[in-house]
Amino acid sequence: MKVKFERRYSSDIAFEVEIGEEHKNKSSRDQRGEAIKKAIKEKLNLSGSDLRDSDLSGSDLSGSDLRDSNLSGSDLRDSNLRGVPFIKDIHQTVYSAASVPPEALDMSTWHKCETTHCRAGWVVTLAGEGGKALEWAMGTAAAAAIIYIKSDPKIEKIPNFYASNEDALADMKRLAKKEKAAA
Repeated sequence: MKVKFERRYSSDIAFEVEIGEEHKNKSSRDQRGEAIKKAIKEKLNLSGSDLRDSDLSGSDLSGSDLRDSNLSGSDLRDSNLRGVPFIKDIHQTVYSAASVPPEALDMSTWHKCETTHCRAGWVVTLAGEGGKALEWAMGTAAAAAIIYIKSDPKIEKIPNFYASNEDALADMKRLAKKEKAAA
């Protein structure tokens, strides 16, 4: 069976992958995950693809071109993330940076200035030089998604980097409280 992936900003097909019939009765999330894992093994260019809500757990993403891909809601647990920057207490750190002062968060652009970023922009900024390098190599959303997974391997899903300011801030606050309570 063929699984098709569209470009992030259009309905054009970015790539398609043939997966075995044994995946026919699995969920769309599992089918997409299997197809992406196969695409990575085949070294297909995934840049600019809409990879939302895919199960990528256990994937080796080293060498993959994920530049400008949308990984929101994807499961990247147990993926090979060697060399990815780590942010201690990522949820509290990102929430603190993005919520004070109130204009520190602008979800309409990755980086507005040195003190105002979107959620993904804050993640790569707070990750320092490693975050900047990863952002350059993969794009802001993919870099932030991978930094989130490295910093919190138990996160339930990649945050939505395209949410409104209010929704993003509410989710950051929820995760920061959850992280603090678990400490």
